[in-house]
Amino acid sequence: MMFVMRKSIANARAAAKDATHERIVSVAARAIRRTGYDGTGVADIMKEAGLTHGAFYSHFASREAMLAEAARKACAEAAAGVADVVAKEPPGNALAAMLSAYLSKAHVENAEQGCPLAALGSETSRQAPEVRRVATRHIKEMIDLVARQSPDWGRPDAHEQALVTLSTMVGTLLLARAVDDPGLSDSLCAAALKHLLPSTS
Repeated sequence: MMFVMRKSIANARAAAKDATHERIVSVAARAIRRTGYDGTGVADIMKEAGLTHGAFYSHFASREAMLAEAARKACAEAAAGVADVVAKEPPGNALAAMLSAYLSKAHVENAEQGCPLAALGSETSRQAPEVRRVATRHIKEMIDLVARQSPDWGRPDAHEQALVTLSTMVGTLLLARAVDDPGLSDSLCAAALKHLLPSTS
């Protein structure tokens, strides 16, 4: 009986630690998209998660390890959002729906929960290898997802077209967020959509 109680307590503690770890990662995933890798400090993350700074090292070996997990979560959330848009559409409409959602005003205005590639792309090359590895994996997944929605899927140039499409998507979103002119921001997104999907014009 005592063994069962100890095991139950140990399981409860492990579950609580896992939940706390996930909370920290979720906070960090939002923070890196909001303030960038360099603007995300351990103390601020722990405070926002409702924890002490000292508790950090019981969850992560280093700040870089936390950033890698945060990037992984941000990428997973973004990929799930895109996949959800695609799943709700007939195959012929999926690419248009994906691009329209990605280059929407709502996405432009919601960096904290949006695409980490646009939010963090310019900083990623200066990050630790584990962070760059996460970004690289996500870019490959997004290229594949875009290619599979293309009417040219299965043809040799579908992959190349997906490279151009993703680059245009991310670059447009980055610029649309950067400018302080709402009209220009809207025009950037509209022009990219017109170029990528002429039928939407």
